[in-house]
Amino acid sequence: MTRKPTTGAKAPSTEHRQIVSSAHLVSPRSQQLSEFEFGLIVSNNAFSRWIVHCMSAAGLRELTPLDVLVLHHVHHRARDKRLSEISFIMNIEDTHLINYSLKKLQGLGVVQSSRSGKDVTYATTEEGRAYVERYREIRESCLISALQADDKLNTQIGELATLLRVLSGVYDQAARAAASL
Repeated sequence: MTRKPTTGAKAPSTEHRQIVSSAHLVSPRSQQLSEFEFGLIVSNNAFSRWIVHCMSAAGLRELTPLDVLVLHHVHHRARDKRLSEISFIMNIEDTHLINYSLKKLQGLGVVQSSRSGKDVTYATTEEGRAYVERYREIRESCLISALQADDKLNTQIGELATLLRVLSGVYDQAARAAASL
């Protein structure tokens, strides 16, 4: 019996290797969803790390990712926001999380509250607006420049954003269904 000499290395596989966080959740009906979820996990963590470091570089340290997002949303369109509006737009049911961030941001002097009848609204202060503007400059310099997006890539990013919004609705519906079990 003759043996072929082996080099010890396996030939590269031509089949697609799944990169998933939980192999036990991979469904034969949609293996790609598990890959997407893993991508979402690592992207979310990278995004969270990025926004915290970007805001820190802008001079506002010790913020959580949620604090940074709340500050940006309060600043959005330069119009006062209610707690319920912020929670709704950010798709966060636990308003106490948003409220905690608002209190923290008020303590830092970057957000202020005002009363209008029974409503309490929030807006960025002059100092808050300066931090947001500095964040924007750093984002442009570090992220947008590194991305080197052209028209094709920007179109793909826009399509991905649409897909993410659609999938958020699917996940919300699935969450409601699971909550009713």
